[in-house]
Amino acid sequence: MALSREQMAQRVARELKDGYYVNLGIGIPTLVANYVPADIDVMLQSENGLLGMGEFPTETELDADMINAGKQTVTARRGASIFNSADSFAMIRGGHVDLTVLGAFEVDVEGNIASWMIPGKLVKGMGGAMDLVAGADNIIVTMTHASKDGESKLLPRCSLPLTGAGCIRKVLTDLAYLEIENGAFILRETAPGVSIEEVVAKTAGKLIVPDDVVEMTF
Repeated sequence: MALSREQMAQRVARELKDGYYVNLGIGIPTLVANYVPADIDVMLQSENGLLGMGEFPTETELDADMINAGKQTVTARRGASIFNSADSFAMIRGGHVDLTVLGAFEVDVEGNIASWMIPGKLVKGMGGAMDLVAGADNIIVTMTHASKDGESKLLPRCSLPLTGAGCIRKVLTDLAYLEIENGAFILRETAPGVSIEEVVAKTAGKLIVPDDVVEMTF
């Protein structure tokens, strides 16, 4: 059974480490804020100028002026800092973010990512994703394994305009957790109830299946 968006966020949250500064992209990545383990301290960063995002607000906590880069209302945790976007991007470009979590349309076996444009659809621009993939060494992409039409998003070569080249090493989909090494996807974990055969069938790029693949637990 494929993971829900919330389960995907839960699995990504396990990659957080105590003391990390973490940037969460738009979409599924923003949900990670709700699953930060209680025994670690991380600071969540948003490129519009907030360091120290908390969980999504309840109705009583709602502040329309407190938003993340995706214009969703958020909370600020104790010790948070608010600053201008120029300083925020200096933090990103300077390599001061320990983990970046991004959504994507496609990822390929060379670690390329396409996350900003679909031909024929109007878009405002690439946003901060280009800076995030250029300034971060530790990036996790989280997305569905295949499109609504059943077409694989894990490809031999991205077909859409790239956001960044050779920068992705970890991918968490609704079916599996994979790493990218030496021109191939390496299957590390499958979602509960998802067979290795299903992952193989829905992965268009070269896929290596080691003997020690495990099933995720929740």
